[in-house]
This record gives sequence, C-alpha cells and structure tokens, in this order.
Amino acid sequence: MSPDSTEQVAARMGEASKPRPDLEQLFRAMPGQYMILDRDLVYVEANPAYCASTERTREEIVGRNVFEAFPPTGEGARQIEASLRRVLVTGVAETLPLAAYPIPAPEGGFRMKYWSCVHLPLFDENGEVAFVAQNAVDVTELQQLKTIAYGPDPGAPAHGESDLFQRAQEVTALNEALAAETRGLRDLFMQTPGFMAVLMGPELTYAQANNAYLQLIGHRPVVGRPLAEALPEVVEQGFPDLLHRVMRDKTPFIDHAASVLLQRTPGGALEERFLDFIFQPIAGQDGEAVGVFVEGSDVTDRVLGERQQKLLVDELNHRVKNTLSTVQAIADQTLRTNADPEAFRNAFEARLMALSATHDLLTATNWMSADLREVAQLEFRPYGPERYRLEGPTVALTPAKALALGLLFHELATNAAKYGALAHGDGRVEVDWRRRQREGRTSLEIDWREQDGPPVAPPTRRGFGSRLIERSLQGQLGGEATLTYAPDGVRCHIRLPLTQD
Repeated sequence: MSPDSTEQVAARMGEASKPRPDLEQLFRAMPGQYMILDRDLVYVEANPAYCASTERTREEIVGRNVFEAFPPTGEGARQIEASLRRVLVTGVAETLPLAAYPIPAPEGGFRMKYWSCVHLPLFDENGEVAFVAQNAVDVTELQQLKTIAYGPDPGAPAHGESDLFQRAQEVTALNEALAAETRGLRDLFMQTPGFMAVLMGPELTYAQANNAYLQLIGHRPVVGRPLAEALPEVVEQGFPDLLHRVMRDKTPFIDHAASVLLQRTPGGALEERFLDFIFQPIAGQDGEAVGVFVEGSDVTDRVLGERQQKLLVDELNHRVKNTLSTVQAIADQTLRTNADPEAFRNAFEARLMALSATHDLLTATNWMSADLREVAQLEFRPYGPERYRLEGPTVALTPAKALALGLLFHELATNAAKYGALAHGDGRVEVDWRRRQREGRTSLEIDWREQDGPPVAPPTRRGFGSRLIERSLQGQLGGEATLTYAPDGVRCHIRLPLTQD
C-alpha cells in the first residue's frame, strides 16, 4: 500500500473520530421559532422558541393539525395555509413578509399576532417533499410600535421601508403566479385522457398517478407506495425488471398492444388489458436516472375489435365457400335432371330462392341461429294456413343445420305442390318435431306427413330432390332422412343430432 493511501485512510479515520453536533439539541436551542409539519399539515416537531411564542407546550400541539390547534381566521391565516400547501406541491421555499393571525389566548379569547414567515420544503430519500418547515418571526411588538407611531392606517410605508415593501410584494406575487402555474399543470396532468404515472427511486415508489391511470388499476391508492406493494400482480409479469432496466440503461422502452393482467376490482380475478405505453427514464442532477415516467393508453377495445373483425372475416370466408359449394351442387344436380333450359332455370332459381330465404333468417340473428318453425314456415308462404300444420317446441338451429333443413323442406314442399298434397285444394301437410334423449345424447326428430292428396306411387327414377332429402343431413351433420311413398301420402322422417354442428 502506498504512503498516500495510508495517509488518506488515516485522514478518513480522523474525520470519523471527530465529535458530531447533536442536531436535535441544536433544533431545541435555536432562538428562532421553528416547527415542522407533515403533508397533512400535522405537527411533527416544534422547538421551545416556537412554543413560547404561540403560548403552547410541545405536548399540546405535536400530533395535531396546525389549523386545529390554531383555528384559521382572517386573510393572514388564508395566506399562511396557501403558502404551506404550495410548498408541499412545488418544493419551492416561500416567504411571507407579514401575516396577521389571531391565536387563542390561554386565559380565554384571542390574541392578535403578526408573523414574518419562511416556509421550507424538506425532501425524502426519493426527492419528494415529505415535510414543510416554518421559521416564524414574531413581529407583533414591531407592528404595534408602527401602529402607535403612524396610527392604525399609516398609508404609505415610512421612509426606508418602500424598497423592502416593494420587494416583498414582488416575491409574494411571483410565488402566487408560480403556485397557480403549478396547479394548472397538475390539473392538466390529472385530466389527461392517456394514463400517466411517475415512479421514483430503487423501489419504484409512486410519486404521482393521474385519473386515467387510477381508473386503469381500479382506483387503488398507489401514491407513496412501492410498485411491488401497490400492484403485486405485475411483478411476475416482469414489469419491475423492465422499469429497472430503463433506469439502468437510461433508454426509453416502447410497446404496443401489450397484454397486461390487472386486478381492477378488490379481490376480483385478473383482467386482461391491452396497452400502448412508453417508459421514459427521469434524469437527476448528476445525469443518473432517479425514476421512470410512465405514459400510455388503454387500447383494449381496439384490440378486441380487431380480433372480432378478423373472426367475422374468417367466418364470412367459410360461409361463402360453403354457400358456393352448395350452389355448385344444386346447379350440377339440377342440370342432370332438367335437360330443358327453361326447366333448369325455373328449378335452379327456386332452389336458390329457398337458400336465400334461409340466409335472411340467419342474417336477422347475426348468423347465430334460426328458429326451426320459421325455417319450415318459409316454404308454406304461398299456401293458406288451412293447408299445413306445424307443431313442436322452440328449437334454435345452428346455421349449418338451418341451411340443410331449409333446402330439405323446399324439396318436400316443391314435390308436394307438383305431385302431392299441395297439388289440389283439399290436401294438407303436417310437420311435427320433438326432442329425444338416447344414451345421453339429444336429437331432433321431424315427421313430414302429407294427407288428402292424390294417390302416391314411388317414382321410377330418383331425382335431385330425392337424393338431396336423403343425403343432405349426412356427412358433417351426422343426421339422416328417410323418404317413404305411402299410398295416402308422402312421409319423411328426419333425425338430426342437436349436440354437434
């Protein structure tokens, strides 16, 4: 070790061994009148000189609000209270050259006092104003002497006082302007639609949070509390580490539509929110980061809207493809059984109209479902109510089932109008349906019965209608339809599972 290093160590040891002044003793011994208030304007400490001037003991005032111990009356009290609160907000010292403040006298009544006050901010380790100290000089006797000399209304200041009075007025006006500007900036901060917060120190303690931020986190009280304590759910999501990295690297961090889980109601489940935000380091006087400014906006509605839009587009593509496949099958089968162009056009158009009518029903419910009774009733619109009967419970059909049954009912009704019960005035059609439970599964069973029509004989060849009726429910729908040509009328028994699409 070099001699220089040894001397430096010895010097430091010598400094450490020197007696240090007792600051508490110094506070008590100072002839000036000093008191300290916390952020709620509650007395934390008062020295003997202050207690003597206010004619109170330390025990009588410590722990009490200053304006509870000394009820405010008059303009002087208003000036003192306003100055104390400004210092707590701005962190800037203020001077009140003269303030009149009557205080309760021990013997009863009030005693008028005149004070010249200096208000000083006291900061905590995070650089936030934690206390305000007042050095109050009792100038009551001086003011009384001036009253005796000049009367109760002396008018202009005496010779030698003009400059001092003018400077005091200028300082007071400047302080009031600064306080008004600070209040305006704070109001702007609190009312900004985007969320904002300021976190300070190694524990990321909340110094400020605006209304939008408080709304985002469920109006939890966070100011003055560390992040890990105020929002414990974000710790495992890595946000404290991210904020510390922003402070360490002194580099902003930006993210878009970030997923954040927040507990927005007391004891409630975590709710996913999507946020655009920026974490901006706050530099201290030495250039090192002392905190982080958080600013952003809640874009949850936009993200969910985009997801819903994509879902709808995907669903629309799926439905268009299915519809085109159905139209292609209808065209192919209709062409096979109708060589005459006019007959093809009529049959193809009728089947497309049936498909379109079912589409209209589904559109009315945003393609969520269609009522079975309404699907069946579409095909009986050209006929009077005496020509058909529909009987069964309310059944909500999925889009796939509704389209399949819509085409099936169209083929049955078209066949009945050409050759069966609806071809003559006395015939009628009965459609009954019910739910059935078998082996823990629910199925829909439908019976189509024609009666009072012409005698029925099985066709000599199977057309598109017959094939559609027997095959339309098969495949992914898992159903079946059985067509019977009884002498007294066509019968069709339909079974369709209700537990799957």
